[in-house]
Amino acid sequence: MGEPVRATVVFRGMVQGVGFRFTTRSIASGYAVSGYVENEPDGSVELVAEGQREEVEAFVEAVSRQMGRYIGERHIEWGSALGEFDGFSIRFAW
Repeated sequence: MGEPVRATVVFRGMVQGVGFRFTTRSIASGYAVSGYVENEPDGSVELVAEGQREEVEAFVEAVSRQMGRYIGERHIEWGSALGEFDGFSIRFAW
């Protein structure tokens, strides 16, 4: 097993008001990931997930497949996990 990773994914398109966050949280329950999903003021959705790289990749791909009809663009940045999350949640920041 490798070191845990952190993926920060920004989804753009018609991704707000379509159940994106709730669907993402539901999908997360099937994967060994922690993190959050959050609407952003610019109309995008940010997903931050930590775990083993294979698990995080599979989770992000599952979200992309399930919500693909709403996604126009997806940008992923990879880094080292910070271990700051306990489970996977929806954030309501603004």
